[in-house]
Amino acid sequence: MRVHVADHPLITHKLTVLRDERTPSPVFRALAEELVTLLAYEATRNVRTTPVTVQTPVAETTGLAIAEPKPLVVPILRAGLGMLEGMVKLVPTAEVGFLGMVRDEETLQPTTYAERLPDDLSNRQCFILDPMLATGGSLGAAIEFLFQRGAVDVTAVCLIAAPEGIEAVRKATEGREVTVVVGALDERLNEKGYIVPGLGDAGDRLYGLV
Repeated sequence: MRVHVADHPLITHKLTVLRDERTPSPVFRALAEELVTLLAYEATRNVRTTPVTVQTPVAETTGLAIAEPKPLVVPILRAGLGMLEGMVKLVPTAEVGFLGMVRDEETLQPTTYAERLPDDLSNRQCFILDPMLATGGSLGAAIEFLFQRGAVDVTAVCLIAAPEGIEAVRKATEGREVTVVVGALDERLNEKGYIVPGLGDAGDRLYGLV
């Protein structure tokens, strides 16, 4: 598994505002979208392409186009929805699927409650969107779900991560073609499985308490 921490002043600045408990939901949503677009540049560095020939006003030239089958973007509901617009702005031709997962607050184990994905993901590059890589249980399960459908490589895009979550995903995906791109690697998890210093519950801060 490859891990890339996108160490950039703009990313750190936007994350700082996200972390502030005084930041209201509308600002939080806007910043999350902007952050994902910045992270997506790194996440799509190895997206598959194919050569194409185009005619400019001056001459014929060869460039690159995203190859078929198109990449599949999979936000993990519900918090991952807040990252979707930022991703598809950068890769508008990507297809979008959805995966609903919830973590049991007692056991911290994930369960899948909904999915809207192609039955066959053979030869597909997939990009999972999940704001918080905390215990790693949900993300590890989501990655394995996609590989079982036939995906060939999976890249996860997360705003922040804990070392424990990174290590859990590494163990869960051993031997798989997996990349994790994060905006920051935080200190640790607390006794409740929350990232420290973190930014709180991303879903609640994006959409309010439900």
